[in-house]
Amino acid sequence: MTGVQSVGPETEDALVDLIRTVRDTGYRFTTVTPASHARVNARPDAARARHLRDVLGWSRPFSDDAVPSGVLAALQRAGVVDSEGEFRRATIRLSSLDDELFLHSAYPPDSTDAVFFGPDTMRFVSAVIAHLAQREKPVHRAVDIGSGSGAAGIAIAKRAAGAEVLLVDINPAALQAGRINARAAGVAGIEPRRSNLLDDVEGDFDLIVSNPPFMIDRSGRTYRHGGGTFGEGLSQAVVEAAAERLAPGGSLVLFTGSVIVDGADPFRDAALATCERHGLRTQYREFDPDAYGEELEDPAYAEADRIALVVLTATRPA
Repeated sequence: MTGVQSVGPETEDALVDLIRTVRDTGYRFTTVTPASHARVNARPDAARARHLRDVLGWSRPFSDDAVPSGVLAALQRAGVVDSEGEFRRATIRLSSLDDELFLHSAYPPDSTDAVFFGPDTMRFVSAVIAHLAQREKPVHRAVDIGSGSGAAGIAIAKRAAGAEVLLVDINPAALQAGRINARAAGVAGIEPRRSNLLDDVEGDFDLIVSNPPFMIDRSGRTYRHGGGTFGEGLSQAVVEAAAERLAPGGSLVLFTGSVIVDGADPFRDAALATCERHGLRTQYREFDPDAYGEELEDPAYAEADRIALVVLTATRPA
């Protein structure tokens, strides 16, 4: 992620200061899908930024008078602003969720190491928060697999005082963003760690959460491409990994997409079979029956009826 990947401690400190400086202005922004973002930014009056939300939300080029002077200075100290002729452009975005601001990749998130944040992040975090509100067993050790911006792990840390919360990802830019976002939110117990699934992490967990990529992406972007026949490969791998590492009473909360083919849900069948084999109790529901309809034009989805957003909760008996 431009402006975040492989930065040193001083720049990381400056990025934390930037988030806090922007938060003090009262800034809020709800990030939309890339498709919606493109449509909004294509409007005639959207060519240049008029205020801070245009700069740090809509990723529009701006002149200095579009942002408070303190924010401009913070952007420059963090090294996340580029020049475009007479204008500038921020190389990161800030989005609102759970009363925090999260730093992630600027629009468009085209690079293979982009740190994605969007509506599914908000849906995922809401599912995790709902699970935390109803579970009886306390969370002492949790992990977010494919953590991205760290939003879910940070939500857990805010609600499970004293818990160890690992953020695992194969993308170094995501791990750095997660650490910066956790520091800006002022939460303790967060540990970013590079790992493919749980390969480089030891021990069991009270809570495992994940919102893995679930699309077929021809560009192979890590935040989007799920592999398998219809993008379900990584989601199934998360289920397999979690089933081995849940502590007694521990739960997996998986938010993902599932391609429905001729009325059937192949991911559901495979995931529930894995959970049954490991003796886990399950709940499976469609969060949204028809999302990303534009993807059905891709030949990869030629057999698909629809793409559903689903939540799988799997619990090991205590």
